[in-house]
Amino acid sequence: MTMTVQKFGPSKFFTKEDYRGRPSTLCRGCGHNSIANMIIRACLELKMDPKKIVKFSGIGCSSKSAAYFLENSFGFNSLHGRMPSVAEGALFADTSLKGIGVSGDGDTANIGLGQFKHLVRRNVPMVYIVENNGVYGLTKGQFSATAEKGLTLKRQGENPYLPVDIAMEAISANASFVARSFAGDPKQLKELIKAAISHDGTAVLDIISPCVTFNNQDYSLHSYSWGKGHEAPLHELEFVPPRDEITIEDFERGAVKEVTMHDGSVIVFKKLEKEYDPTNRTEAVRMLEEAIRRNWLITGLIYIDPDSPTIFDMYSLGEGPMNREKSENLRPDRKSLELINLNYK
Repeated sequence: MTMTVQKFGPSKFFTKEDYRGRPSTLCRGCGHNSIANMIIRACLELKMDPKKIVKFSGIGCSSKSAAYFLENSFGFNSLHGRMPSVAEGALFADTSLKGIGVSGDGDTANIGLGQFKHLVRRNVPMVYIVENNGVYGLTKGQFSATAEKGLTLKRQGENPYLPVDIAMEAISANASFVARSFAGDPKQLKELIKAAISHDGTAVLDIISPCVTFNNQDYSLHSYSWGKGHEAPLHELEFVPPRDEITIEDFERGAVKEVTMHDGSVIVFKKLEKEYDPTNRTEAVRMLEEAIRRNWLITGLIYIDPDSPTIFDMYSLGEGPMNREKSENLRPDRKSLELINLNYK
């Protein structure tokens, strides 16, 4: 495959330094560091203005990782499991910002599952990354809700419970973008992050991110060795920004499918082992159920609905950010309040 790309970026020229964060304090080899690096690469390739991005996180190793990318962006580290409500409020205040939320499997699938589901069903425009390692790494390796049944960990015993599948939970909540990737597959991960950033709606990325300290045994479904040996990509994909002119030649291996995003950008898929349509919600659920039965690590774009309205489409928010509006423009006048009160007499 050969490809020629002509760039038509914004007037300001950004370098990788504009997207870096602080030095990581996570364990050497932690998958979260790889994810942070791919967020940096994705934003660099999309030539995004870091000051038009706002980061959100909850509590845990995953939430610490938000400090390791986009230091020049706005950011808010919230309470355990409460990142979705904070993100929704902030993005309502200024709809011109692009939200990137970083959470963990404990932060999302345990204490924060209720908030996660409601954020998804409202289709709040943001990227929601779950750094999924199956344990509470920050508090010494207790099982999280995504740990597989029968997993045995030192000092924790054997996990007796069936796991929560984050991708399945997202689809059941009517998510408009659901993908899964593996921290050990940076090329695929970067393209998925780029596609998620471009999506107008909640883009859920469930990323298997091994904990090298507490959950990296060869038999663990969240380990590097298991992920590398069992990863089953649905497709090879490439994200094409709307400002790029792309010519692809000698692309003969497998069928090609294009999905156009709201902003005119395109995700190009090349089918691998079997036919798969990521716009078919029923097929996405069936495929995830099969993956659970067979212990497959299915990666790629699992489901997308590029035409699903967001929560911002349901309200008349005005043209400017609400957090910079004058107070008299944000509250009803006395006459309007009197009419409202009359309805309650």
